[in-house]
Amino acid sequence: MKKIEPRLDGSGLRIGIVLSRFNAEIGDGLLSACSAELRRLGVADDDITLVKVPGALESPLALAKMAHSGRFDGLVALGAVIRGETYHFEIVANASAQGVAQVQLETGIPIANAILTTDDDDQALARMSTKGAEAARVVIEMVNLLRAI
Repeated sequence: MKKIEPRLDGSGLRIGIVLSRFNAEIGDGLLSACSAELRRLGVADDDITLVKVPGALESPLALAKMAHSGRFDGLVALGAVIRGETYHFEIVANASAQGVAQVQLETGIPIANAILTTDDDDQALARMSTKGAEAARVVIEMVNLLRAI
């Protein structure tokens, strides 16, 4: 049996990041952790492009434009949707996740989805560093996996 092993070498990869500005403190923490991990994995600063959008619902459109541009090997979606007192949380959380998945499947460009969906600010703050770094590892691994298949 042939086995394709995970590869976390980001050297030479071009990565795009879409960051939602809503819940900015969480987004900044996600971005800091993600960009630090991308650099640690060998992605050069000049090969990382950051695009900011108003909120999580706008992320899939920006990701689609980036995916179709041919300028990126992989993409990362960062942001936070925090439960409020209305049904709006479910709409935004579900629609953004569905949109990210749809762009990935339609374009074949891997997208690490680190748009957090939490019940409160404390949960988001507790997860932002871990999830930001995980997103960097996921996008690098998936780009390398797709190239190896």
